[in-house]
Amino acid sequence: MLDTSLFLGVAALVGLVVGSFLNVVIHRLPKMMENEWREQCAELDGKPAPDFGRYNLLVPRSQCPACQTPIRVRDNIPVVSWLLLRGKCAHCKAPISPRYPRVEALTAVLSAVIASKFGFGWTTAAFLVLTWTLVALTFIDADTTLLPDDLTLPLLWLGLLANLVGLIPGVSLRDAVIGAAAGYLVLWLIYWAFKLTTGKEGMGYGDFKLLAALGAWLGWKALLPILLLSSVVGAVVGIALMLLARRGRDIPIPFGPYLAAAGFLVLLLGDRVTGMLQLAS
Repeated sequence: MLDTSLFLGVAALVGLVVGSFLNVVIHRLPKMMENEWREQCAELDGKPAPDFGRYNLLVPRSQCPACQTPIRVRDNIPVVSWLLLRGKCAHCKAPISPRYPRVEALTAVLSAVIASKFGFGWTTAAFLVLTWTLVALTFIDADTTLLPDDLTLPLLWLGLLANLVGLIPGVSLRDAVIGAAAGYLVLWLIYWAFKLTTGKEGMGYGDFKLLAALGAWLGWKALLPILLLSSVVGAVVGIALMLLARRGRDIPIPFGPYLAAAGFLVLLLGDRVTGMLQLAS
């Protein structure tokens, strides 16, 4: 029998490594999308496609944003290297954003939480993939107000497949299919109701797909708690930003991070969240 402490330690260690890769995804995927859009625009205009060189999640090697020096392996150890280097580039001493170790540490903590909750098995492996993808989507949306199809659509299909083989406790394939369809449809209806009423777009299509993916993983019964939690937290944060940071109402606030956080809470707490909401009503 696997020792619990060892299992949680391994889960956290894997989370650190994955968190380091997620930093690459968060930074590069939006740029890859932008390059693709520019290539498509050039093609439509009948112009030569711009040459961006090889740029993907693996190539080129990670490098310092300031001096472009490739980062050595010993300087790329999750969290540890940043602390040893005191948050500065080993070559030019330019500051390195503390968000890199924060993403790594957050991914490690969330991975350990999932492992502790669900134990050793394929269910934990599935929920780790869900959690890691939610982390990437959260930070990409916070940076760019984009939720890439390259992440949301595979996440949706993986949720359906996970339920097809019975990996998700308490969720049937029927619940998952209804959850995926209803998750997309609910926000789509809200989007159009808001647009027809105000003439403005209240959210993006990526939000529809993210909620559909969460419905595919957690079933249709999870949709209402996710929507309520994300809406309440989003409203509180939005009001706080307007009051404290003096942001105007017209400045978009990404909704994806709140959907992702609410989905993770419902994943962990399950029926307890539903029960609390019923008591509150």
